[in-house]
Amino acid sequence: MRHYENLVIVKPTLTAEEIQNSINVIEEVIISNGGEIAARSAMGMRKLAYPINKSERGYFHVIYYSVAPSAISEIERRFRINEELLRFVTIKYDTNREIAAWEKMVEKALKGISKEPTAVEVAQAARASEEEE
Repeated sequence: MRHYENLVIVKPTLTAEEIQNSINVIEEVIISNGGEIAARSAMGMRKLAYPINKSERGYFHVIYYSVAPSAISEIERRFRINEELLRFVTIKYDTNREIAAWEKMVEKALKGISKEPTAVEVAQAARASEEEE
């Protein structure tokens, strides 16, 4: 099994519960294809560098996992047909140096779990910032 990282950007128009359900569906796709999720990190609602499908913002979520290389094509196919995702990127960690870096990122993500805001808090903050504008 190889180590991978997925950054997914979920549509900002979804409610907090819908965002959380979308993240759960993404993780279920990984698990159903034989993957083992090591850590996850919610980066929250952020402004995009450029508009994607007329969206200026997106909910960023990173998932670190291990899976057989043959399962990646199916995972990415399922991500492509998920209409709630604006973008995703899959990064493979192959060499010993890359795997060591992956392990450090997993540790950092696991330590930051209690510091990360929940999807509900992120959605409330996004709505508050939109109301101010």
